Formats: sequence, structure tokens, C-alpha cells
Amino acid sequence: MLQPVSTTQNLTADRSWLASLHGTDQTDSITLDLSTFVAGTHYVASTDTSVPFSRFLSGIPVGKITASGLYGLYATGASDGRQVLAGFVFAEVLFNPAQSKVPAALLWHGSVKTAKLPVAVAAVAPSAVCQIRFV
Repeated sequence: MLQPVSTTQNLTADRSWLASLHGTDQTDSITLDLSTFVAGTHYVASTDTSVPFSRFLSGIPVGKITASGLYGLYATGASDGRQVLAGFVFAEVLFNPAQSKVPAALLWHGSVKTAKLPVAVAAVAPSAVCQIRFV
């Protein structure tokens, strides 16, 4: 006899890094290249076999990789396009750990609290690509 079992898991997104709601209604759809991010720092790798999804954190800074059009971790020393801040991952994303590309929402316009970001980011001047105000 089969007996279905269901579970519920509630996750609360930490968006304390947002300084206002300005720009949150204008996010862009992007695809993240996971090879540029580190488990435990930029995303939480799944260790739960009953809910086998890893969780990408909101507030991670990203830049657009010129060759692929994907988005990777913003890095001032990069030379592949990621040295230009495109914005921040707006919402936490659940994904299968076997995935190498993850869809996400990009906050490219708005205000962020630098001290509340999950990783350290030096404030950069707004540009045509990224219109973020750091507070």
C-alpha cells in the first residue's frame, strides 16, 4: 500500500540590505553562471535529502559576462565583464544542486544598505547599466 507523505518548509528571505522599495518593481530576468560563485558564501548548498534544493542568497552583487551573456559574481579585478556592477540578485532562488545555470531577478535600480549586504561591496558610481544608490 502506498502512503503519500508531504512536508512543508518555510523560508524567510533576508532583504534587510534593501534601503527602500524603489526599483523592486522593475527587476530584470537574468541567468546566473554558478561556476563564478562559492557555496557557503553566495549560496547555501543543500544537505537535506528530503528537500534537495540549494538556495541562492539575495543581495549578491553580479556583473554580466561578456562572452556568454550570463551573470557572475561581481569582481573588480575581473576582465570578462564582471568587473562592471550590473546590480544585485533581488530574491532568494531555490535550485537543483546539479544545475550550472540558475534563473534569478536582478535589482539594477534602487537603494541598498552596504553594511547589510551578504558580501562586502564597495560603493560604485551609478552608470547606464546599474543605477544603484549606496547608503
